[in-house]
Amino acid sequence: MKNTNNNNNNNTKLILLHPYIQKQGSSNRLWLLAFISIFTLAFLLTLIYTREAYSITTATTSITSSTPINTINAPLPSTVINTLLHYASKSNDTYHMNYSDLKSISDVLRKCSSPCNFLIFGLTGETLLWKALNHNGRTVFIDENRYYAAYIEEKHPELDVFDVQYTTKRSEMKELIASAKEQVSNECKPVQNLLFSDCKLGLNDLPNHVYEVDWDVILVDGPRGDWPDAPGRMSAIFTAGVLARSKNGGNPKTHVFLHDYFGEVERVCGDEFLCKENLVEKSQTLGHFVLEKMDEKSVHYCKNVNNNNNSSSTTSS
Repeated sequence: MKNTNNNNNNNTKLILLHPYIQKQGSSNRLWLLAFISIFTLAFLLTLIYTREAYSITTATTSITSSTPINTINAPLPSTVINTLLHYASKSNDTYHMNYSDLKSISDVLRKCSSPCNFLIFGLTGETLLWKALNHNGRTVFIDENRYYAAYIEEKHPELDVFDVQYTTKRSEMKELIASAKEQVSNECKPVQNLLFSDCKLGLNDLPNHVYEVDWDVILVDGPRGDWPDAPGRMSAIFTAGVLARSKNGGNPKTHVFLHDYFGEVERVCGDEFLCKENLVEKSQTLGHFVLEKMDEKSVHYCKNVNNNNNSSSTTSS
């Protein structure tokens, strides 16, 4: 009986252990199956996402590569330019430029290599027009009225406006020209960095980067010169001539436009510092000069010195 009981006990143990082992193995397989399912699902989601991202990237790259680079920095369409010129020439401002003068400047800006560097002396009714026409280019304005300059910059933060303190008087034009000619080999050289110059006609208190830019187009339409103590445009014209001749790179030629060319200061200083030999186009109100980069050892503003002196003396008399 003792043996029988032992056998029964052994059998009982076997019966009790067998289901436990079976249940444990089944649980492990379930966990393994669940893990494989989750891993497979994650892999499929990753694969689908990667393929979609790749498709979008490929499509974007294809569109970008098929789009000409020039369209990104494309110039303004002719219709837009002509519209701007039309409405600017119809302005109610008494001192606005006429259509032919606006078009002359606009035509040069359109031919200018991009980005075009455009420097303007004077804040006028055409200020916003110049910014718009020099699309994708660099446009900088210089004005003698610090309060008006601040007002314009606050009203139109997209504009780069700097004020400058002129120390000249219109009534001193002849003395200032004579002084510049006497110092032509020293402080008033035609090729120099005006930032370090003490020439009476040179503007040396502009922001440093203004002297470092190779300007493609310069417009002199300021400062004021309507009365004897007004600053006049002598310094602006002289500075424009020096900046054009002192370029370090870029296009060796610079277009300089001189507005109100009928005025005495504009004609005399234009002939003296921009030179008649460089005058390529003129109207009653606008002079268009094209100046070339000069050697730093040059001591003459104009190549044809004798003819220029004769024309200046004739104009003054």
